[in-house]
Amino acid sequence: MPEETSFKYIVRIAGVDIKGDLKLPYALATIKGIGYTTAMAVIRSLGLDPNMKVGFLTEEQIKRLDEVLRDITKLGLPSWLYNRRKDYETGLDKHLIGNELIYYARRDIEREIKIGSWRGIRHKLGYKVRGQRTRTTGRLGMTVGVTKKKAKGGK
Repeated sequence: MPEETSFKYIVRIAGVDIKGDLKLPYALATIKGIGYTTAMAVIRSLGLDPNMKVGFLTEEQIKRLDEVLRDITKLGLPSWLYNRRKDYETGLDKHLIGNELIYYARRDIEREIKIGSWRGIRHKLGYKVRGQRTRTTGRLGMTVGVTKKKAKGGK
């Protein structure tokens, strides 16, 4: 175990502040675009201990992790692990993290709307896009419950 004085309470990796007391895979999973499986693949390929707390990483290890996470394709991991395979413009396999991921997702939706595809129309109208039911869920506005009919006046 490294010296207690070398523990960092907050570590900055890929533009995200991470608590130092988290184990490595869970800490990397706090970065948008990196899940537990991807984090484990990166950790194993770099030869780090998955049970290590992030606060005990050396400056060199943090720098290497930051470098790798910005372009995971350098590690030679299988393409099914990436979150953007066969990019629309370049045709390359990519793995996006952070703001890049949000930017590309928004651009894809705008492209779908522009070309007028079924998914684009559903996005434009604010409906569910992936085939979910809409009869009872996904309603907007005030809710209307069941109302009883008024009894006809007579007796």
